[in-house]
Amino acid sequence: MAKDTTGRLRVTVKTGGKRKLSSKLWLERQLNDPYVAQAKRDGWRSRAAYKLIEMDDKYRFLKPGLTVVDLGAAPGGWSQVAAKRVGSVEGKGRVIAIDLLEMPEIVGVTFAQLDFLDADAPEKLIAMMEGRADVVLSDMAANTTGHRKTDQLRIVGLVETAAAFAADVLRPGGTFVAKVFQSGADADLLAQLKRDFQTVRHVKPAASRQDSSERYVLATGFRGGSAGKPAHSA
Repeated sequence: MAKDTTGRLRVTVKTGGKRKLSSKLWLERQLNDPYVAQAKRDGWRSRAAYKLIEMDDKYRFLKPGLTVVDLGAAPGGWSQVAAKRVGSVEGKGRVIAIDLLEMPEIVGVTFAQLDFLDADAPEKLIAMMEGRADVVLSDMAANTTGHRKTDQLRIVGLVETAAAFAADVLRPGGTFVAKVFQSGADADLLAQLKRDFQTVRHVKPAASRQDSSERYVLATGFRGGSAGKPAHSA
């Protein structure tokens, strides 16, 4: 094992057998990622938990008693953090989570295996919520094709759909957090968010990998808009 620039021992994974180079590089990155190791020690299901922790420590949008919707929740790192901070484990707040993938049970989290892009998914989510949300979180990422423009359109489309859902279900004063990439939210989405929310900013948590183009859009102070209308019911 060699040492990295910080002096930590670095694990090198050998190639061979059926392991592809991409798999080798991913495995090396996981084994040498301090946030992955810390997540295991702290009991979080993923390193992504630290991204939400860092954003909430600074901007304080997860408060006891709030209702949170977590879109693209698996494996559950964000749901764990949300459940702890809003107090849903003690029955003070609520966390509603969905994902395409299965997710093992988390105390204080109501989960459904759903494709958010299905036409009936918003109705099912609203039924699970039994009311409005205070925070909508989206750590969803579109499946990539390798074609940059196509992938960018998919990413933008996913964030736009999540933002539209947030505008439909948030209480006035609510918060929307979503993963974006590269230069952040595109101009049309950014303009819409600025109409719907008092403050819109882009954030790159320290827990995001330095070589990643990942960023988050954080919109706070929902003005009401369509949230003034009654929520749909399933």
